[in-house]
Amino acid sequence: MRRIAAVLAGIAILVIVNWTIYARETLLAEGRLVLLELAPVDPRSLMQGDYMALRFRVANEAFGPKSLRDGADGRIIVRLDERGVGRFVRHDDGTPLQPQELALRYRIRGGRVKFATNAFFFEEGTAKRYEAARFGEFRVADTGTMPGMKRGDMLLTGLRNAALESLHQGNP
Repeated sequence: MRRIAAVLAGIAILVIVNWTIYARETLLAEGRLVLLELAPVDPRSLMQGDYMALRFRVANEAFGPKSLRDGADGRIIVRLDERGVGRFVRHDDGTPLQPQELALRYRIRGGRVKFATNAFFFEEGTAKRYEAARFGEFRVADTGTMPGMKRGDMLLTGLRNAALESLHQGNP
C-alpha cells in the first residue's frame, strides 16, 4: 500500500512540475512583450555577486515611496508606447483595456512591489555587460487563456540598454 501511495505521489508531482513548465514555456512563446524602465537602486545593492537587484519606474509611479502591506497583490495598467515601453496609467479597477494597454500583475513582499522578480541573475564574471541595463524585458499573459496563467502574469526574459538593445549573451 505504501508503495502505491509513493508511486501516485511521484506521478502527481511530475504532472504538476511538467504543467508548470508547459505554462511558462507557453508564456515565453506567446506572451506579449513589454519593457519596463528600471528605477534607481541603492548602488550597494546594484550588483551583488551573480545578480542585479531590480526596481521599476512603474512601481514608483503606481505606489510612490510608501511602505506597502505584504499580501496586497493586484494588477496595474500600463500603456505601451511605440517602442513597447510600458508607462503607468492606473490601478486595475476592472475597466476594459484600451488597445495599447496591458495589465501587469504585482506582488507586495517585504513592503516592496515585485513584478515577476526583483532580481536578474547572470553568469559569474559577466556583471560588466549588465551595468548598462535601463529596461527589464518581460513576457506577459495579456489574456486569461494561456494554460496555467492569469491575465497579467509575467516572466522576466532579459535586460536592455538605453537604446533598447538586448544585453543577452551573443548580442553586441
